[in-house]
Amino acid sequence: MAVQINKVDVWAGDIADSPGGLSATLEALAEAGASLEFVISRRRPEKPGRGVVFLAPVRGPKAIRAARAAGLSKAARMFSLRLEGPDKPGFGAKISEAIAEVDINMRGLSAAAIGRKCVVYFAFDTDADAKKASRVLKKKFGGK
Repeated sequence: MAVQINKVDVWAGDIADSPGGLSATLEALAEAGASLEFVISRRRPEKPGRGVVFLAPVRGPKAIRAARAAGLSKAARMFSLRLEGPDKPGFGAKISEAIAEVDINMRGLSAAAIGRKCVVYFAFDTDADAKKASRVLKKKFGGK
């Protein structure tokens, strides 16, 4: 059950909580040639009228300039990993258990399965936790 694990910079920023708030940000990145693999957006209940978007990857000078112009920046205190692996029943439980067994508390997890593959984004509070989780997952699931 081999997996591929990579460190990833997640970008984040506030958006308007109104029709078109998200699309304006995504359109700016698309025009700059960004090919996003991960997007999560939600309202910010503590800030009425505002939302937040998290996305990755933002690569290349043109995409980075567009992201910054859209009010996005690297999520400074979020240390993230991207895992790609097989979509098997119970795989999510196994990977989250492997992290828990080494006493790491995840800040967040987002996952999706398409066909026979799954992609999981983990967020951790520290770089040390992300590195430790990467080592554990690679060892346990034969990752690169």
